[in-house]
Amino acid sequence: MKYSAVNTIWVLLGAALVFFMQAGFAMCEAGFTRAKNTGNILMKNLMDFCIGTPLYWLFGYGIMFGAGTALFGWIDPLIMKDYSHILPDGVPLWAYAIFQTVFCATSATIVSGAMAERTKFSAYCLYSAAISLFIYPVSGHWIWGGGWLQEMGFHDFAGSTAVHMVGGVCAFIGARMLGPRIGKYGKDGTPKAVLGHNLSIAALGVFILWFCWFGFNGASTVGMATDDLIGSASLVFFNTNLAAAIATLVTMIFTWLRYGKPDVSMTFNAALAGLVGITAGCDAVSPVGAAVIGAVCGLMVVLAVGFFDRVLKIDDPVGAISVHGVCGAMGTILTGLFATGGTTMKGLFYGGGLTFLGIQCLGVVSTIAWTAVVITLVFCVIKKTIGLRADAEDEIMGLDRSEHGLPTAYAGFALMPDGGMDEAVSSGAPAVSAAGEMEVTKAAPAKVAVDGRIYTRVQIICRPSSLEALKTAMNRIGITGMTVTNVMGYGTQKGKPEYYRGTPIEVTLLPKVQVDIVVSSVPVRKVIDTARSVLYTGHIGDGKIFVCDVENVVRVRTGEEGFDALQTAE
Repeated sequence: MKYSAVNTIWVLLGAALVFFMQAGFAMCEAGFTRAKNTGNILMKNLMDFCIGTPLYWLFGYGIMFGAGTALFGWIDPLIMKDYSHILPDGVPLWAYAIFQTVFCATSATIVSGAMAERTKFSAYCLYSAAISLFIYPVSGHWIWGGGWLQEMGFHDFAGSTAVHMVGGVCAFIGARMLGPRIGKYGKDGTPKAVLGHNLSIAALGVFILWFCWFGFNGASTVGMATDDLIGSASLVFFNTNLAAAIATLVTMIFTWLRYGKPDVSMTFNAALAGLVGITAGCDAVSPVGAAVIGAVCGLMVVLAVGFFDRVLKIDDPVGAISVHGVCGAMGTILTGLFATGGTTMKGLFYGGGLTFLGIQCLGVVSTIAWTAVVITLVFCVIKKTIGLRADAEDEIMGLDRSEHGLPTAYAGFALMPDGGMDEAVSSGAPAVSAAGEMEVTKAAPAKVAVDGRIYTRVQIICRPSSLEALKTAMNRIGITGMTVTNVMGYGTQKGKPEYYRGTPIEVTLLPKVQVDIVVSSVPVRKVIDTARSVLYTGHIGDGKIFVCDVENVVRVRTGEEGFDALQTAE
């Protein structure tokens, strides 16, 4: 075979971009879950690629692309046989092999998000291996490796079904068998919102995935050496971007109308839902068809998340089942409606009749059946042997510590030594309240310190937006020092009713600022009245002021006590 530099570079570039999707998935899953499981999630996203790569090299590639039967390729350890029948024009075997390897890893990593925060790491390694070893390769052979679905004319250009739906089905079965996280559902079955700890990281993951999806879909042309391939890749890029943008807009508007405010995390999911949906037919539909597919996926992801969460009681922390499973199937079927006939059969809306649509539906159903049956067997074997779910104590503690001995994935941001909060609680020490809505306490009779002066601590809880005005006002009346802490709290009104991924949040811990001031020469009443005049708006949430005595003040550096310790250090 004569190699094409253009085609080879294009395939290798696509492989690199699809590999980088692992970082996007890791960020999304970590951001949408709790901090105590971050290290565990990052480890899983690393290991599914590292486990899948050698297994796909040993067996998966041969099963998927071997010229065996319509159902199965062949067993070819180390990829030693002839694959010239399947290689794209001008592309070397190893370039195509790495391109397919990263696709396999993508399918395996989808599952970790739906089963996050409660799955044993050892169990994850085993079922991830099973997906890469034979679940994904067999269905991939049917669709891309010359199998029976490909012979019938089934069209899944870059993997809405072959990659994403396979991962989504595995995620569905796994999450169902695991059961929900502890505390996810009340005694009456009502779902409770479990907020992700870092939406900034989740947003970064979405943007990484969106960027890399141009390689996922675009490089699936496996060449750029001809005018036809250039035109096809250009359309693929445009349709990929358009569907994602439309899906995101539709979800934003839909959640805005449904919940009163646009749901941030659900809108992030919508971008991925649009990308998954358009992956099957990005080369076969017009931009109009891509826009419709994106709009449908934008609606479906919201409805599906609510259905799985509230009706089926399946706990999916990141929405992987809805994004990849539901929208993967939907995008494949919609290709049977909107395909223009340029590179495949015509869809129903373009005069193609029901034949092509029926083939698309058959491919979706048969792939679901194969994946569901085999992954169920895999999960059952794991459950009966080493166990699938982590112990309740480990889950409550967090899988970072129980599975990996990692006290925290955010050590540099810790405010106290690990276990400090538990020690404070167990010792019976009174906790400082962070709630800004409690009654104002009256100062007890003032205690006179050893130097004959009176020292008073004024603690002000207020909105973060009011901090600068408060600082300015305090400086104006002679307050030269204060301690400011970002805190969270709620008062008698229990916060404000909000929604997270369509689920009501029962108690909202509102962000507040706690300002601590110790005064002696400035009258306490003046400090209180000044703070009230600055913070007052007349609305709930203005804050509270706590006043208490201080027996003494000591400056650590010099040893000065009392009044001298409160003066500006020279």
